[in-house]
Amino acid sequence: DYRKTIIGKLSKGFRQRVGIAQAIIHEPEVLVLDEPTIGIDPIQVVETRRLIGELGRSQTVVLSSHILPEVSMICERVLIIHEGRIVAEDTPSNLAAGLQGVDRLELEVGGPVAEVLPALLKVKGVSDVTHRPAGDGGRSAASRRALYTVQVRRGEDLRDDLSRAVISNGWSLLSMQSVGMSLEEIFLRLTTQEEL
Repeated sequence: DYRKTIIGKLSKGFRQRVGIAQAIIHEPEVLVLDEPTIGIDPIQVVETRRLIGELGRSQTVVLSSHILPEVSMICERVLIIHEGRIVAEDTPSNLAAGLQGVDRLELEVGGPVAEVLPALLKVKGVSDVTHRPAGDGGRSAASRRALYTVQVRRGEDLRDDLSRAVISNGWSLLSMQSVGMSLEEIFLRLTTQEEL
């Protein structure tokens, strides 16, 4: 439909797609993409991410982006550059493990926060617990449900002890999962430390 349209007359999203097509048409060994999903609609974002993943199987793709959740979804290896210097280079999971110093578990528990919070803090090996409402934000009978982020010393498996602390008090353990640092948290930790 647009083959006779001058590129400058296309929408920003279409111009972005034409630029990606121009970059990949000759199948380069190394492909550098700077913010490839800026200005395109959500469906095109998903398609572009899928395309980048496919391209990455047969060639080197360097993705420059400030959209860190996207970097986490697409990239196998991350370089964080701050003020012109590489301050970190690794897989997202290895970067999180190296910086975190603790492991984090997220539990969804049905029970009164005032009682659940101290019970989780009493579990040996737990260094900190934070919470936030689950579901509807505390506006219904299910408002006794909350999400608890539990920090434990690295390498300690406290899942059994935590589940026992919840169940022995008659509360519901609705879910438990390990959570790592997001790439945003990693980026902020590295760039703010560099400024200190």
